[in-house]
Amino acid sequence: MAIAKAERLMNLALCLLGTRRPLSKRELRESIEAYLEAGSDDSFNRMFERDKDDLRELGLVIETVESVDGEIGYLARRDSNRLPPITLDAEEAAALGLAAKVWQQARLAGAASGALQKLRAAGLPEDVDPYEAHGALEPRIPVHEAAFEPLMLACRDRRPVVFDYRKSNAAHPEQRTVEPWALECWRGHWYLAGFDRDRGAERVFRLSRITGRVRSRGGRYTAPVPDVVTVRETVASWAGETADRTARIRLRSGAGYPLRAKATAVRERGDGWDELEIPYGHGLDAWLVEFGPDVVVLEPAELRADVVDRLRAVAKG
Repeated sequence: MAIAKAERLMNLALCLLGTRRPLSKRELRESIEAYLEAGSDDSFNRMFERDKDDLRELGLVIETVESVDGEIGYLARRDSNRLPPITLDAEEAAALGLAAKVWQQARLAGAASGALQKLRAAGLPEDVDPYEAHGALEPRIPVHEAAFEPLMLACRDRRPVVFDYRKSNAAHPEQRTVEPWALECWRGHWYLAGFDRDRGAERVFRLSRITGRVRSRGGRYTAPVPDVVTVRETVASWAGETADRTARIRLRSGAGYPLRAKATAVRERGDGWDELEIPYGHGLDAWLVEFGPDVVVLEPAELRADVVDRLRAVAKG
């Protein structure tokens, strides 16, 4: 069904771009097979209006022109839908090449390579090899989660989605209906930031905790989409990078070196345990659970309760 709609949109765009005069709805219907197969005039009109809005959202400039006899026609002038010449210096080309390398392990590898080929055709200097620039760097962003591609497309198309999500302290997943904003890679993990309709607030979801298939939903967004900087700050906060308090924990001697590296103070107790003060922000409870019996939370009480809840959920399987 998605392929059929994409083909229909492409045919409509080609008709509007290829005409020198405005085309009426009747002429467009006679020119596009999918419109001829519409069961009724009302069905065709609804389909055409949706397709026209979709093309405009994708950036196609469609003009509506009324003739002298009052008939409405449509066309997309080539000069209104032509990009200006693209010029890139060596540094900009290197940045694009580096970005293409980043996606070599993802499904976007083909798209990134194709984009560079198009840039070469548009005037990228032949003596600049963006893949060789900064060759000492071999960046990789691994993408193993099946949810990545459908969520990436949903973010691009501004399309609500539904998926099952298992929180780290829950034994079973729960269904979430989300308006996706952006995907961010943070410390080797992918996160989705978006508006959770069920909770009426912004939320961040770790892709590795999404179970099953991501399903698309119709309709428009109900909440405004923040700018990119705000989304990144949100992910950083939910991923535990923003700490505004201090937690006090006991840590078994010789264990938990990542926690020791974060500690602002360490005191040896002499009984096989050390006492640490570490920055406390969102996500610390999930991190502490990873150290199992080597960590005991002393304070604050809310952090201790969160860690205990997570450990009980793990014990229940």
